Amino acid sequence: MVKPPVRAALALAVLSGTLWAGPAAAVGTAREASPSVWAHRAEVTYDSLQQHLYQGPAEHGLYLEKTPLKDGENPHSYLWPLREATAATVDMSELPGVGARYERDAAERFTALRLYFDPRDGRSGYDSYLPAPLGQGGDVFYDDNAVVGLSFLDQYRATGKRPYLDRAMETYSIVSRGWDEDAAKPCPGGMNWVDSPGNTMRAANVTGLAAQLAAELYAVDHDDQLLASAKKWYEWNWSCLRQSPGLYNNSRDDDGTVNKTLWSYNSGAMIGTAATLYRATGDRNYLDRAAEDAKGSLTYWTQEDRLHDQPAIFNAFYFDNLRILDEVRPDRAYRTAAAAYAEQTWRENRTPSDGLFRFQPSGGGDHAPAAQAETLEQSAMVQIFAGLASDRS
Repeated sequence: MVKPPVRAALALAVLSGTLWAGPAAAVGTAREASPSVWAHRAEVTYDSLQQHLYQGPAEHGLYLEKTPLKDGENPHSYLWPLREATAATVDMSELPGVGARYERDAAERFTALRLYFDPRDGRSGYDSYLPAPLGQGGDVFYDDNAVVGLSFLDQYRATGKRPYLDRAMETYSIVSRGWDEDAAKPCPGGMNWVDSPGNTMRAANVTGLAAQLAAELYAVDHDDQLLASAKKWYEWNWSCLRQSPGLYNNSRDDDGTVNKTLWSYNSGAMIGTAATLYRATGDRNYLDRAAEDAKGSLTYWTQEDRLHDQPAIFNAFYFDNLRILDEVRPDRAYRTAAAAYAEQTWRENRTPSDGLFRFQPSGGGDHAPAAQAETLEQSAMVQIFAGLASDRS
């Protein structure tokens, strides 16, 4: 499709960097950028992902973890980066006007995801790395499995094809095993991080993401067990890890020790879960909680360089969940925060020569020109740009 002259000129200015004179200008421009600009950025960022990190059909549709590949590194990515490339591709398939061209790519991503599934003698799950014959396998991390389930559900909603819903339900069953039944532990309950006898941590990420998966499945399937799980898991995070409105401690160890590290995606999962529970049940208490967490988290995360310093993928989760809340209780502040972050990251963290985003080893922070570019963070930026392109609030 030929771009209109104005859009073509604007896209050229974006690519050359001439629109972005400095931080103040970037924030102002973010509020004015059209959906077509965000869509263009999503497309060129996806193209760079595919050119430099996608390994093609000959390698089973898998991705590199990082580029360039170094000696001793795995030949393919771990599960989590592939899941994020999958989520990014589903987002591309839903872009207004151009989404159809990415539908085949999206279907291929789910075929690749299934390569990580391991029956494991009755304790099945998606391994952190490819099982034999393609790899050495890995552990079943419940947070990884929860987000895989969310992607299957997204693809079901995008296509209406029942097998994707069945996979999401299967993944809910896997994640359900993570609930800790030991009533003697401090603050009993919570989801274990990994399916291992050595696990000693009940984590906000897996508990919140599992609650979100259950809530979103309930909104589709209306099974009371799904609703009960969503409520129970959500309430544990709220009761046992909530530090203040919108901010959740990372985890609680079995001995009672609390890791108070804050991550933006833990804020997001709780906002999205509560908004989904409100939409599915009509209980305004959940809507009020979601709005309270959104306000508190935005106040915190938009101060100083806090969003900039978070891993880009965590921010992708956060902004996506703010959009879920925005659908039922609109607030322009949600889009403003996402656009400001996206503008800054496009300007400061993108390497123009190859279109890849490079960050500090944490996955966030200042541009690291010599760093390997990663599937995880490149996919995050596709998701953020595509979300802004689709959100016309």
